[in-house]
Amino acid sequence: MADPIPLAVPLDSPTLCVLGLGYIGLPTASMFAVSGMQVLGVDVNPRVVESLQAGHIHIEEPDLQTLVQAAVNSGQLRISLEAELADAFIIAVPTPITKDHKADLTFVRSAAETILPHLREGNLVVLESTVPPRTTRDVLQPILELSGLKAGVDFALAHCPERVLPGKILIELVENDRIIGGLTPRCADRAMELYRTFVRGALHQTDATTAEMVKVMENTYRDVNIALANQFAVLAEGFGVDAWEAIELANKHPRVQVLRPGPGVGGHCIAVDPWFLIESAPEQAPLISAARKLNESMPGHVVDLIKTQSPNPSDGPIAAFGLAYKGDVGDVRESPSVEVVLEAIRSGYEVRAHDPHVKHDGGGDLPPCFDLAGALDGAQVLVLLTDHSAFRRLDPHEAGELMRTRRLIDTRNALNHDAWRAAGFQVTTLGRGAPC
Repeated sequence: MADPIPLAVPLDSPTLCVLGLGYIGLPTASMFAVSGMQVLGVDVNPRVVESLQAGHIHIEEPDLQTLVQAAVNSGQLRISLEAELADAFIIAVPTPITKDHKADLTFVRSAAETILPHLREGNLVVLESTVPPRTTRDVLQPILELSGLKAGVDFALAHCPERVLPGKILIELVENDRIIGGLTPRCADRAMELYRTFVRGALHQTDATTAEMVKVMENTYRDVNIALANQFAVLAEGFGVDAWEAIELANKHPRVQVLRPGPGVGGHCIAVDPWFLIESAPEQAPLISAARKLNESMPGHVVDLIKTQSPNPSDGPIAAFGLAYKGDVGDVRESPSVEVVLEAIRSGYEVRAHDPHVKHDGGGDLPPCFDLAGALDGAQVLVLLTDHSAFRRLDPHEAGELMRTRRLIDTRNALNHDAWRAAGFQVTTLGRGAPC
């Protein structure tokens, strides 16, 4: 057997190659760079590469522009379409789901194949992308071993999932605890040495498959609990109960913490990762499956509310406020707000979307974004889908002057309803069955 892989790269200036420069890869590459490592950031999208080389980021995240510019200007971060030799590789590519809710590992496989020509004895390969359990062992390891090197003996292999929240990525990359899952304990040791470069949170060592399971468990936990809140909201509407008041009162119990309902669940994690468990063991995951399906039904429930309040599509457009999946970010991945817009369009409504954080000029399935006045002009109802801070500052009197009829549907319970009623609005709130 070959000698065990070394615990540390025997070089004065270790180099790192990060594959995938999206919401996770770009901040991660930049953080390592400003912490002193020589980093090559690789992406297959020429527009992304050209933009970053010109000093412009392609995603919205507080303070990321400044961090990337500092990393690039220092010479510690280079951007390229092609991978190169390095001491360590991080795979941070997307892992979407297919239309039939299966994990699409195409990008993970492609990244592994990209590394193959550059893999050398003593290297470390880390998979950060969220994946179904056993992907590191059953998918990534066999591809990398086509190099003739053996994982855990000639090179280190680990899974270290990200655990960050859009809008707070740069803070949480540094401060959050990190799960370090090695193919072997020696592999985990190598990965821990890498992340100690900038992570101030605790590093918890385990095996790769457990690390994969931990990440999908965390997001599935959130999904199931949001589904429970959404179920309560739908039930409350039928019972004539205010779900928001009931949840507030229930949460006064010392061992109860019901989450907030809403138009669904979005983002690339919570709305996706539970399907990885369902795919792997469908007969053992009925609760997870039921929660996922309930959350996916919520955009349709919101459209039903629209039809109840504004049954005639010819009465004017729908002003849909918010396309992002959560407040004060521009991320529309798996956004329930987008699904509401698409379902309303399929139901015959003209929809004018407005989102101060999302830049969209049309194309694909989505209509273009309007400015605030353009979205409200002649609208028969305003539907609040995303709880951006800017929307809380809306003047209901000014909004009403632009609209054809003064109707508000608040799916987030985010606005001051007394003020909107005082401005002459009929207010409907998701989960509020009692008369408004």
